[in-house]
Amino acid sequence: YNGELGLAKDVPRAIELWTEAAELGSVEAQFQLGILYYTGNDIEQDKPRGIHHWQQAAMKGHAESRHNLGAFEHDNNGNYELAVQHWVISAKMG
Repeated sequence: YNGELGLAKDVPRAIELWTEAAELGSVEAQFQLGILYYTGNDIEQDKPRGIHHWQQAAMKGHAESRHNLGAFEHDNNGNYELAVQHWVISAKMG
């Protein structure tokens, strides 16, 4: 989606494909949608939507999504106990 490997940058198409892949069960697609919406790079930022995608991926075993949820709780909510719980789970996942 970001114009690498000689391809044109096409964020709407990337969202369409990642959404379809997420609906088919891809945790990596959920994770990528989470990053895109949370950061707002190239689209309108929507942190709650990004967090939702990370939660969906984390519940299916995606360690980096779990880590990002911990970082969100730590940095934005000040909920250090929940942040540590996310990070411990993420570490155990690998």
